[in-house]
Amino acid sequence: MKRTGFLYDERYLLHKTGPYHPEIPERLTAIYEGLAQSGLLDRLIRVPAAPADLQWIISVHTAEYVKRFEAACRAGKQMFDSPDNQMCAQTYETALLAVGGILEACRQVMEGRLDNAFCAVRPPGHHAEVSRAMGFCYFNNVAIAARFLQKQFGLARVGIVDFDVHHGNGTQHIFEDDPTVYYYSIHQHPSFAYPGTGREFEYGRGDGYGFTKNSPVLPGQGDEDYRRLLERDLLPAFADYQPEAIIVSAGFDGHRDDDMSDTKLSTEFYTWMMQQIMAMAETYSSGRLVSVLEGGYCLRQLPELARHHVEVLLNG
Repeated sequence: MKRTGFLYDERYLLHKTGPYHPEIPERLTAIYEGLAQSGLLDRLIRVPAAPADLQWIISVHTAEYVKRFEAACRAGKQMFDSPDNQMCAQTYETALLAVGGILEACRQVMEGRLDNAFCAVRPPGHHAEVSRAMGFCYFNNVAIAARFLQKQFGLARVGIVDFDVHHGNGTQHIFEDDPTVYYYSIHQHPSFAYPGTGREFEYGRGDGYGFTKNSPVLPGQGDEDYRRLLERDLLPAFADYQPEAIIVSAGFDGHRDDDMSDTKLSTEFYTWMMQQIMAMAETYSSGRLVSVLEGGYCLRQLPELARHHVEVLLNG
C-alpha cells in the first residue's frame, strides 16, 4: 500500500459562492464523507494546510493581481473579474490556504514522506490566468505547484495531466512557451464548452512549442473515445517527455451524471484513467504524483468518484 496524503481543511468551506452557483462547499463535504464512510480516511495521511507564502503565488501571478484580489475580498465584493467568479470576504484567505496545502503535499512527496497525495481543495484553479480570475478560479493551484517543484526541488521536467471536462486555459497559457512543463488536457471541444480554448492545433509557442497537447472530445462521447485519445496522445507524449513528477488537475465534471458537460464518462472509466496516470508516475517519476481537485459538481456521484480515485493512489 502506498503512503497517500490527503489534504482537506474545513476552512476550505468558508469560500461562499452564493445561491445557485455550482462550485459550493458541499462538494468537499461529499468527498470527505464518502472517504470516511468507506473507511479509506483511516488509511490516508493527513496533510496540514497553512497559507502559502506570497513568493510562490507571484511565481505565477502578478503582484498587482494578487493585491487587487485581496482588496476586493476585504472590501466585501461578491464578484471578481467576471460574473461567474462569485466570492465572499474569506475567499482570498481560503485560496491562500488551498495553495499552501498543495505545496505542503508536494514537499512531503518530494522529501519521501509521502508517495503521492490527493488535495481536496477549493477554490479550484486551472482557469486562473496570470492576472485574471476565470471560471471559479483565482489562483492557479497546479501551476504554482509546478513552479514550486522546479524552484524548491530543482525539477527540470514536470508533467501536468488535466482531465477536467473544461480546458485549463490558465495552466496552458502560463506554460505555453516553457519546455520545462508539459501540459496535457483532455476536455470537451472548445466549440461546445467553456472557456473556448484547447484546440488540437494549440501546441505551445517559442521554446515551449511541442510541450502542450490537447485532446478535445465532442458532446455525447464517452469512455471509448477518451480511451482512444489518451492512448494515442497522452501515453506516448509522456513516454517521450519522462516527467520527473506528475501533477493532476482532477476534474470529475465529465461524468455522465454531471450537468456541467455533455460528455458521458462512467465512474469505472475515471478509475481506468487514473490507473494509467499512476502507471506513468511509477515508470517515469519514481511514483511522485500530486492530484488536485478541479471541477466535479454532481454531489450524488462525487463520493464514489473520490473513493475510486483514492483507491488507485493507495494501491498503485
